[in-house]
Order: sequence, then structure tokens, then C-alpha cells
Amino acid sequence: MTRQGAQPHTVYAICGFEDIPSRRAIGFNLMILGEDGKRRPWPIIVVRWGRKVLGYLNKCPHDDVNLDWEPNEFLDPNGTRLMCGKHGSTFELGSGRGVEGPCKGGELTPVALTVLDGDICVIGVRLVEEDSAGES
Repeated sequence: MTRQGAQPHTVYAICGFEDIPSRRAIGFNLMILGEDGKRRPWPIIVVRWGRKVLGYLNKCPHDDVNLDWEPNEFLDPNGTRLMCGKHGSTFELGSGRGVEGPCKGGELTPVALTVLDGDICVIGVRLVEEDSAGES
């Protein structure tokens, strides 16, 4: 589902706000259209904390691996930081800054999100949509 805003920004709804429980993180494997026109995988993490949503690229800055060690398992045992399942590095939820492990001092790549009409949406990128053939 795509909503057109002020050009050149396109807003892509990726899930409903209520689809992610508060204090949980969910991964999405999207496909982005690069500036060169080529498609490439774009795995992201969406964290919901009360009424706030945060987004990061699902890549550990230490070794370029996905953070989740099981599907949608992103949070440390206390549920207060993102954690790399391979290295154990932990990251602050609000900033993506590495606070422990091999990534201490590094940071996750932020993803711009907004909540619009009850949907969590990504902004500032061009996604490849599976259902785009039927849109005008």
C-alpha cells in the first residue's frame, strides 16, 4: 500500500501500528530500489515502544550480519536494548548506539518511519512493491 505525499516523497505502509505490540521489535525483509535503478534487499527492524516507533537497518555494524538470532528476536534478555544474536553487542533503542560488545561506540543505521492513518510507514526511500502492477 502506497500513499503519495508532497513530491518527491513516497510513504510506504509496511504494517498496522497495532500489529506490533508495545516493547517489541519486528523484522521486515523489503526490497529497495537504489539510485542506480537496481533492486536490492533491505532488511529493517521496527521497534514499537508505547506510542513511539523506531526503525533501523537489520545489519550489525561489526560484521554485516542480521541482528536476529531467531525470527523477530531482536531484544536483549531484559527487553530494553537491541542485541546482535551473533556477537552479543547491544544497542540503545532510541539512538541505535552500540553500548556493549564488539560494536561499542558504533551505531545501527536508522530508518525513517512515521505513523499515518494507523499504519507504520517508511519514508525517504523507494521500495519495490509486489502489487505495483495494479496501481496507477
